[in-house]
Amino acid sequence: MELGLGMGMGLGDPPADYGSIAAVGLFVALICVCIVVGHLLEESRWMNESITALIIGLGTGGVILMVSSWKHSRILVFSEDLFFIYLLPPIIFNAGFQVKKKQFFRNFMTITLFGAIGTLISFSVISLGSLGLISRLNIGSLDLGDYLALGAIFSATDSVCTLQVLNQDETPFLYSLVFGEGVVNDATSVVLFNAMQNFDLANFSSVKFLQFIGNFLYLFATSTFLGVAAGLLSAYIIKKLYFGRHSTDREVSIMMLMAYLSYMLAELLDLSGILTVFFCGIVMSHYTWHNVTESSRVTTKHAFATLSFIAETFLFLYVGMDALDMEKWKIVGETYSPMKSIALSATILFLVLVARAAFVFPLSFLANLTKKTEEGKISIKQQVIIWWAGLMRGAVSIALAYNKFTRSGHTQLPSNAIMITSTITVVLFSTMVFGLLTKPLIRLLVPARHLNRESSALSDPPSPKSFLDPLILNGSDADLEIGVGIRRPTSLRLLLASPTRSVHHYWRKFDNAFMRPVFGGRGFVPFVPGSPTERSVPLLQGNEN
Repeated sequence: MELGLGMGMGLGDPPADYGSIAAVGLFVALICVCIVVGHLLEESRWMNESITALIIGLGTGGVILMVSSWKHSRILVFSEDLFFIYLLPPIIFNAGFQVKKKQFFRNFMTITLFGAIGTLISFSVISLGSLGLISRLNIGSLDLGDYLALGAIFSATDSVCTLQVLNQDETPFLYSLVFGEGVVNDATSVVLFNAMQNFDLANFSSVKFLQFIGNFLYLFATSTFLGVAAGLLSAYIIKKLYFGRHSTDREVSIMMLMAYLSYMLAELLDLSGILTVFFCGIVMSHYTWHNVTESSRVTTKHAFATLSFIAETFLFLYVGMDALDMEKWKIVGETYSPMKSIALSATILFLVLVARAAFVFPLSFLANLTKKTEEGKISIKQQVIIWWAGLMRGAVSIALAYNKFTRSGHTQLPSNAIMITSTITVVLFSTMVFGLLTKPLIRLLVPARHLNRESSALSDPPSPKSFLDPLILNGSDADLEIGVGIRRPTSLRLLLASPTRSVHHYWRKFDNAFMRPVFGGRGFVPFVPGSPTERSVPLLQGNEN
């Protein structure tokens, strides 16, 4: 009787918005198509899943545009809230959760130099270039705040696409630099953008500039601290309460929810949610993941990777479909000539190229001065790849542009509309052209034999996607495999030749003595019936990633 009533209500009195159902259904179907096409193009040296999703989104937008008699191409209005609250957190968290920690922290100072100082240089070059070049195009009433906002918008690299075009196992050194820089860069760009929105340009002074630098350093430190604290809290709770005795679902749920909670807390406190959730992922993979049951480890690894993959695919589909929205293009077409639109997009692309080069090569030179060995230095070929791979602009740039130049995704001002269309053009061009050429460029500049050498000598054990592989190897065996017949240097020589290794050594001693007994982690979870266990404790001591 109840079933019949439910069916009657479902057929006779539709309670749902069928437009929303159709929109969600279409996106789900398109994600399935992207998965199938991505699988078929897996071995392609040109294509990657982000570009595939972008092309499918553009094609779908074109079909919708024709079906709607050239009125609109999208079924969802681009929303910064959707991007920053729902799509970005799982992507950045999974990147932190899967990252090779030893490689990341070995290059942490260089990553911070590129991500923070480099972004400030890029911001300055693009802002000044916009003021000098774009102002001559006479596109409308843009004030100094708009040009500064452009500097922040186009300083944001596409760290999501970087995950697709660089391989963590083949080029761990380049991956850690480019992606690590991308995370810090996105956070810095968002901070710069918000600062420019609230900055009183009429009363600018050196004191306020120093205050801005101090606020940025405070934001960076507190965001990182919040992420680390959230990760440690989750590790302590799971270690003490042993959720796995009764339900593995609970320990998986607490990991997911506390990771997302760290991001939302950062946003509520006006901190950088990107940095917070990234470092939360790193800490959770180091401590929390080893405190859960073996089945939960498999579940969390695949669950986080799956959520990230779906969010990435949805995001590029979303951008592709929104790119053909006719409202903005009609306003631009009625107000400006096609040559002016092309000139604006070309100018922005030129400024992005110059701004990227303005910090990659000089800062690489400075970073190399601090390296004692040739292996740790960034070669000129690697600098070219770092420069090229960071040219892609993505959804962060689009989200910031919509925030600055639209209201609720709509605009009627021609000057604002052309800034949106130019941003979309730059994002599409940089993602498809630079993204397509990145893999061939890496193969050209870094031949396969060098890829294999870098992967074996510089990287940690294989990617976390195959996280059971390192459990087979003993730490001493791994050392012998890397350097057969090489005499181990003394501690003093090791400190002078490679200080980062010694720092890592002392961190390991501190971690083993103080952190792991409290927060758990690899090899330090006590055996209690029904609690998490480590079955291969002796094999894990020398293989910390």
